[in-house]
Amino acid sequence: MAHGNLDYSRLTKLGVGSGLALFAVGALGLLVAPAVVGPLPAWERTLLLDAEALGVALTLLSPFVFGILLPLIE
Repeated sequence: MAHGNLDYSRLTKLGVGSGLALFAVGALGLLVAPAVVGPLPAWERTLLLDAEALGVALTLLSPFVFGILLPLIE
């Protein structure tokens, strides 16, 4: 895919949607999984917390990168 052929609005929406989904999986996993299966091992809690943090970062950075930065430098 060439640099000039990118659909920035689609990429922005996809990035925000992916970030929100990742955040939701991490947050719901931390809240629901211990109630369903009992205490989680440390690596699973860390994985879910990292998914939450990555989801927030992706949600916040996608509009700036794909909506503002890349169209300006094209």
